[in-house]
Amino acid sequence: MSHTVIVYAVVAALANVLGAAAVTWRVRWSVAVLEALVAIAAGFMISVSLTDIFPQAIARTGHRGAIAALMGYLLVHFTQHTLAPHFHFGEETHQVSRSVSVSALVGLLLHTFVDGVAIASAFMVSRSLGTLVFVAIVLHKLPEGLAISSLFLAAGAGRRRALYAGVALGVATVAGALLTDNLGVLADYGLGLSAGVTLYVGASNLVPEFQGKHEWRLQLAFFVGCGLYFLARSAVSV
Repeated sequence: MSHTVIVYAVVAALANVLGAAAVTWRVRWSVAVLEALVAIAAGFMISVSLTDIFPQAIARTGHRGAIAALMGYLLVHFTQHTLAPHFHFGEETHQVSRSVSVSALVGLLLHTFVDGVAIASAFMVSRSLGTLVFVAIVLHKLPEGLAISSLFLAAGAGRRRALYAGVALGVATVAGALLTDNLGVLADYGLGLSAGVTLYVGASNLVPEFQGKHEWRLQLAFFVGCGLYFLARSAVSV
């Protein structure tokens, strides 16, 4: 595995930690900016999943790549919205039980592990695709870290444990990147798996966070995210 992949995975992991630190260190942030970031991330992630990751997965492994994408989509739904039905992106403002926070962490650990797989798998195809996938992942890492840490605080955990929850997500990301080269099944089907997970996070996790809000700026931010994807794609010459 190249040092580039490791560096990108570590940077993505640090975004999780930064999001967690924003909560645990009680850093003030703009809710409006956070919501806009979620909308932009949704547009970017959906675009890169459908336009690049999924087609490349099909080109590499055919029908099995499509099955891997479906499995990735279903797996995230099972872990985040079946085992942990309370989870959502953004700050948790209501008191929750410890079991809710732990189940949400378990679900997110799987998701962030696949984030690392996505980065490594994309770089196996090309540096340009790896860069696009990295950007898509980083865009949602900050609200992801913020969400899990605020959930732990809402469950009564101390600030240190809440921060460690965000750190755990970052570690899972790096682990996913490191294991992709060493596990044949991830090397072969990691891209397909990543397509399904990325599509789910963008369309089923992030879009509902702003879809029902009658705020034109958030809807515009979603389309801006799609547009930024195409600008980035042109810049890296996929």
